Amino acid sequence: MRSREHDIMFHEIDSYLKKYAVSEEARYCVAPLIALKSLEMNHLYQDLGFKSRTQMGAYMAQHFPKLAQIKPKDKLWKKFLYDAISKVAPACASCNDQEHCFTCLIAEASA
Repeated sequence: MRSREHDIMFHEIDSYLKKYAVSEEARYCVAPLIALKSLEMNHLYQDLGFKSRTQMGAYMAQHFPKLAQIKPKDKLWKKFLYDAISKVAPACASCNDQEHCFTCLIAEASA
């Protein structure tokens, strides 16, 4: 069951993605799916069913090309999206990969 905070994050990520959507499909199907999956506890590419971050990047470039252009190459998609809304993704607190996440706020706070 999602909390109110999760609902807020879902709507913020969804709205952010919709600004960059190149089609109705991206706006009304892909953006809500990504927003929903971003609340899950694995890496975003895994929760979306991709085998790699490269596949995820290609998918994002197809549906949100301007957003893909402004995303730093060394920043993970979930981190990039949550930075854009000034929040920390729910999965970050228990992530085992914090040291590889570009300027991870949780890793910085515990240093």
